[in-house]
Amino acid sequence: MTISGKRQAQAFLVAVAAALAAVAGATADPGSIAAKQAQAQQVLTQVNAIDVNLGAAVEAYNQATVELRKIEGDLRTNAFELKVAQRSLLHSQKALAQRLVVAYTKGEENSTLAVMLGSSDLNDLLNNVETINSTSKQDAQIVREVTSARSAIQRHRVELQNAHTRQQTVVSERVAQRQHIESQLAERRQLLSSIRGQIEQMKAAEAARQLQLARVARERLAAQTQSQSQPQSQSQPQSPSQSQASASAPVVGASASTPEGSSVAPPSTHGGVVGVAMRYLGVPYVWGGSTPRGFDCSGLVMYAFAQIGVSVPHSSYAQYGMGTPVSMSQLQAGDLVFFAGASHVGIYIGGGQFIHAPHTGDVVKISSLTGWYASEFAGGRRL
Repeated sequence: MTISGKRQAQAFLVAVAAALAAVAGATADPGSIAAKQAQAQQVLTQVNAIDVNLGAAVEAYNQATVELRKIEGDLRTNAFELKVAQRSLLHSQKALAQRLVVAYTKGEENSTLAVMLGSSDLNDLLNNVETINSTSKQDAQIVREVTSARSAIQRHRVELQNAHTRQQTVVSERVAQRQHIESQLAERRQLLSSIRGQIEQMKAAEAARQLQLARVARERLAAQTQSQSQPQSQSQPQSPSQSQASASAPVVGASASTPEGSSVAPPSTHGGVVGVAMRYLGVPYVWGGSTPRGFDCSGLVMYAFAQIGVSVPHSSYAQYGMGTPVSMSQLQAGDLVFFAGASHVGIYIGGGQFIHAPHTGDVVKISSLTGWYASEFAGGRRL
């Protein structure tokens, strides 16, 4: 490649990287989706708890209403019994009055004098007088009993009326309690609906972001592939100063020793794995998954590398022990990147980005080596 061609390719790569950074910076942090989902789950838990409370409140209202209806039924029965007692009292009083009138004013044959004259002897007289007195006592006793029953029924009615008033208060309280819980439930459900709407909007924005990131990454890969496939042109003669500079310049990826004595990782030879991995953008995360039906983080790495003939174990910890260590500043496309003590792994795609299967509920996606990922970066490996 000529010097001008190299400069054009480098300029293009810089522009693509800048565009990729702009896309990443212009969108919301994908982690906020998980935070919103956690918030939605919390509100859903509250909704379920309030639902249980509402069920209990409704049943308490139902029970209070049943008791109120029973009291109202007892009041109706009491009213009927009071009418019967009132009629019985009037009938008894009327019967007693009639008997007294007949005995003492109109019915001489039933009077004490008639009894005395009609008696055959003293014993007969005493018996007849006793019969008259007993009949009068019985009539009077009936009146007293009916009066007493009516009074008891009236007292019971007062008790029922008081109980009815109290139970109406209980029912009103149960209604207010139920309405309060229903209001809480409606508010929580509205909040849940709002959060879910926000999540859908954020997911849509993230999906658009992923499409843009994938497009930019593919353009970068195409540019890199094109620059690597162009035949090297004949080098122009160098001046002595250029020769001296070339001799002193380090070779990228060479196994020269650093000042600390550690060897520099050789250039990545597996950049093509990036294109393979990007075919599976959007595939859901599945715990233990290692097929296009679903991947976990190490399963995606294992599957993608297998497509280019490289065998990698299905374990992020085992993968961390492979290849040559690479710092964040030395990362090249195709390098593995590890986070949180090697408990998570992805494939670096260039431009400060990597592709990975994040966690349950998410999908294979492109993320930036910033924020949490930068703070939890455990190192890179070049296979």
